[in-house]
Amino acid sequence: MAFILGSGSPRRLELIRQLGIEPDAVRPPDVDETPLKGEQPRPYCARVTRAKVEAVEARAEDVVLCADTTVALGRRIMGKPEDAGQAAEFLMALSGRRHRVITAVAVRKGDQILTTEVVSQVKMKRLSDEELNAYLLSNDWQGKAGGYAIQGPAGAFIPWISGSFTGIVGLPLAETANLLRAVGLRILQQEAAE
Repeated sequence: MAFILGSGSPRRLELIRQLGIEPDAVRPPDVDETPLKGEQPRPYCARVTRAKVEAVEARAEDVVLCADTTVALGRRIMGKPEDAGQAAEFLMALSGRRHRVITAVAVRKGDQILTTEVVSQVKMKRLSDEELNAYLLSNDWQGKAGGYAIQGPAGAFIPWISGSFTGIVGLPLAETANLLRAVGLRILQQEAAE
């Protein structure tokens, strides 16, 4: 049995290693992440994650893990900004407000697909023009849902969360560990208990 991480995210690779797992292969799938017309954030995130896990080539005995994280402000899906202008738009919309960070996880082994979604609440402080401009110049917003990453410089903008910190980063570890155990993958905590 091989373990395949279906993500090119360095954050997800780092998080999965915290479970004592080293992927045998990293195969990010090429999946269209465009939201469907009228699609709500949580079903969107679940749909994209399932599409990702189904798109990764693997043998029947292999375990494939995929995830997707989206930032939701009400019904609005805030994906990865295309440029600094869109990042500024996202950050100004989030400034001084609470929003949701949704991470869906899917694990596939053969025909079996197990999924979960973890929803966390996040409050971003009201950003000054100086803070916003300095953050945009850092380019840390690139490739990040909602235009920020809590584990980077933008962590200084987040005074409060409710939910899973690792889910906000991009892979909720407790829930991911449960899915991996359910398909027979041994993880660090399991081995330590034996």
